[in-house]
Amino acid sequence: MLDSGVGGLSVLLEVQKLLPEHSIRYIGDSAWCPYGSKPAGLIQQRVFQLTDELIAKGANIIVVACNSATINAVEALRARYPIPFVGMEPAVKPAALLTKTGTIGILATEASIAGEKFHHLLETHAAPLKVKVITQPCPDFVTLVENGTLEGPEAEEAVRQYAMPMVEAGADTLVLGCTHYPFLRETIQKIVGNHLNIIDTGQAVAKRTQSLVPSAETEAAPSLHIQTTGPLETLEALFPKLCPGTVATLSKLEL
Repeated sequence: MLDSGVGGLSVLLEVQKLLPEHSIRYIGDSAWCPYGSKPAGLIQQRVFQLTDELIAKGANIIVVACNSATINAVEALRARYPIPFVGMEPAVKPAALLTKTGTIGILATEASIAGEKFHHLLETHAAPLKVKVITQPCPDFVTLVENGTLEGPEAEEAVRQYAMPMVEAGADTLVLGCTHYPFLRETIQKIVGNHLNIIDTGQAVAKRTQSLVPSAETEAAPSLHIQTTGPLETLEALFPKLCPGTVATLSKLEL
């Protein structure tokens, strides 16, 4: 699994639930985080580097647990490497089917919203149902999660800034279009209210991964290895907060 930072751990937790017998190696590219504001070509080049590292360590399927990386690199990855890739995309289809007001809000990164893949999602799933889609880049959300600020005044103010205009415009369903954002879910729900639907794609990605993954080696005990390109001490402080009760080997990756 790879991500621009620790956000993809929200997907990892879902994958682990369905595939507890499988070993997982995860790279969080916190040294390059965030991806969402970087040029597409640069994101693709970096994701190739992370993929090469994972394959060298024995990966036989890779989850691109990052919306920005998926938008900019997943098709190129599938063309270049002979293993399956599972990507992320904002849950436009379920949101469009769920809304009662006919308006949904997409909280995402700049790269995700700008991509052709995202606009195709809108044309395929929102436009035929005449669903109004409001998009909102949320750069502060990634920074908050990378810093471990999941609740409190700073997180609440960011949610008010990004999410409340959508609610005021009639959105009754919000899509978390970045893997970092589910870690702010409780704060988002607190600010927008329990009557709003909040959707992320972690469970759907886990099910897709389960359908593609090879059978586990039964003689080997499964392992969980989390690597960061950023400071190891930051990961060591964040991991217990983001993945409470999860046992993993944490290490620094120089890349």
